[in-house]
Amino acid sequence: MAWITKNSAGTKIETRDEPYLTPEMRDELVNLYLPRYEVRMGALFPALHMIQHHYGWVPHQAMLEIAEVLGITPADVFDTATFYEEYWTKPKGEWQISVCRSIACEFCDATACTEAIKTKLNIDVGETTPDNKFTLVELECIGSCGTAPAAIFNDDLHENLTPQRCVELVEQIQNGTYQPGGTGAVKDA
Repeated sequence: MAWITKNSAGTKIETRDEPYLTPEMRDELVNLYLPRYEVRMGALFPALHMIQHHYGWVPHQAMLEIAEVLGITPADVFDTATFYEEYWTKPKGEWQISVCRSIACEFCDATACTEAIKTKLNIDVGETTPDNKFTLVELECIGSCGTAPAAIFNDDLHENLTPQRCVELVEQIQNGTYQPGGTGAVKDA
């Protein structure tokens, strides 16, 4: 079998004139976070969180800017951002649908729920619809094993799902009739 290689060293990163790491963010990183850590690499998580919280994802240009400020290699920033599922290296949709894939949810056929959503939105796991409305992901466990299968639609936990219910929730979002709260929301007494 032949090795398939890619020209990583020749990869071009899309950039914009305006930096992602604003002067205010740089000041916060240097003056607030860096002093807390013995090594500069320790401030990498706060820097990635800062960018992700502000933009909703971590662009490659921002990774280069973080590396420069922290005095670490861009590869260290990229490796960290791509290792952890919580960081996004491409824009995500307005609605993030996170289907649990833990063993309890798998046993209760969460795969069928994922497949129904994939079919309805015509995207695969990890993809975003062309209109940037939906992004579909799978998570290892969302802590609702007793009510599996479960998924989170943005911040709303939905439990005891069926493939049909997943499609209904997507359709409600699409037609503007979705009611926030989910089935796992704590209700006021």
